[in-house]
Amino acid sequence: MAPATASPKKDDAPLAVRWSGRLSLTPRILAVNVFALALLAGGFFYLDSYRTRIIDSRLEQSARELKLLAISLENAPADRHDALIAAYARQTGDRVRRYAPGGGLIADSFAMDAPRYRLRSPSEEEWQRHVARFLDRAVDRVVSARRPPDFVEPAVDSADAWPELLLARKTGQPTAMNRYAPDRTFMISAGASVRDGTALLATENARDITRTVRAERLRLGLVLAVAMLASTLLSLFLARTIVQPLQRLARAAVRVRLGRAREVTVPRLPERRDEIGMLARALSDMSIALRQRIDATDAFAADVSHELKNPIASLRSALDALDRVDRPDLRAQLMAIAQDDVRRLDRLVTDIAEASRVDAELSRTRFEPIDLGLLIETMVIAREARGVPRGVRLAFARPRKNVAVVLGEEQRLVRVLDNLIDNAISFSPDGGLVQIIATVADDQVLVSVEDEGPGVPVTEREHVFRRFHSVRPEGESFGKHSGLGLAIARSIVEGHQGRISIGDREDAQQGARFILRLPMAVARDPGIASE
Repeated sequence: MAPATASPKKDDAPLAVRWSGRLSLTPRILAVNVFALALLAGGFFYLDSYRTRIIDSRLEQSARELKLLAISLENAPADRHDALIAAYARQTGDRVRRYAPGGGLIADSFAMDAPRYRLRSPSEEEWQRHVARFLDRAVDRVVSARRPPDFVEPAVDSADAWPELLLARKTGQPTAMNRYAPDRTFMISAGASVRDGTALLATENARDITRTVRAERLRLGLVLAVAMLASTLLSLFLARTIVQPLQRLARAAVRVRLGRAREVTVPRLPERRDEIGMLARALSDMSIALRQRIDATDAFAADVSHELKNPIASLRSALDALDRVDRPDLRAQLMAIAQDDVRRLDRLVTDIAEASRVDAELSRTRFEPIDLGLLIETMVIAREARGVPRGVRLAFARPRKNVAVVLGEEQRLVRVLDNLIDNAISFSPDGGLVQIIATVADDQVLVSVEDEGPGVPVTEREHVFRRFHSVRPEGESFGKHSGLGLAIARSIVEGHQGRISIGDREDAQQGARFILRLPMAVARDPGIASE
């Protein structure tokens, strides 16, 4: 049993922890992984800025090229103007219109040559295009993209119907604008004024921009979908490897709590070397210890019942016979028997009470450093001052100060040493020698108590530590011992993470040797079994 330790504990957990604690592990694992993918989805915002840069670049290019056309018309003969406009339209794919100073249309590249583009109506297109436009609108709404105005051919085609031409005449610089075609492709239009008072308008259905953006968006969507699928599968796998073992352990713990510990086998998960495997083995060891504790409690209760029945039966017989006996000597004899039984019952009840609370008290006790050498020396001096029965001598080989130091509870260790010394004195012959030795070896403090008595047979060396098992020397009155002293001593020693055993004397002489092993005063942790 490990000593009680103080650990800081926060009663009020952070709000985020309290909130997430309401969810099971599976959705939390999924949420964490999906959140990481949500950061990847931010690429759609980048695509919007990428599209904006392409459109801005195309607007600048269209305005610059139209300015060059205007300069070419200014320097070319009048009979070459239409040819230059047609050649420009063929090269750029634009529709080029020229307006007179009064605003009327005087030239149109679509009338000179075959049209370079055609505005498509959404009703004419296949369903894939409808899906693409729906996705375009959805993504634009998500990224809050600015929607350009719709492109509409004026009912009367004149220079005043085009805002870019009005702005170009006002500023003297070419002006470009972006609009949406009916099928949500981009219409790039540019207007420029010519020195002779005419004006040029170039319009282009820039479908390549839409195709480029949609292709990049498709690639990003595919990457995101694959990553989402892989992340979901990995999250489910991770949740399966974590949640299912925890659920198995939880069900086993519930069955143990319901009182079915004997039928429960807590899975140890020996194949797992992670924290869950450590938890499983710790719970399995705990259930085994709990089962052993329950069995020990049942056996202890049965032993208590058996041990109490004998003095109670003797006391009842003496009291029953007392009413039928008239002779004073016989009555005095029966009263003496009854008093012995009462004293025996009192001793049994006292020892039983102490034996039953040893474990509980040790679990609540804070261990302190104790110098066993100094403690034993004090005990020996006090016992010699009170007088040792039958002239038995006590000898103690005290180690150096602060060497044989252990962590423990002093009064409990005094009880153990008292039991061992009393036992050695009881079995020692008159004038015998009881030797007490305290040494240190292998990070352990060893205390041996040797007597010159008959010794303990090998077959009985384990039995003497059982409760109510009493073997007393010849001549000692019956009933003076409850048979719990050594059992209590073993419980106390094991509560200090130590061991107690019986062996032969090192000098091969007759007698018994009790060996007490306790860990030295270092940071101790029983650890968790690996298997």
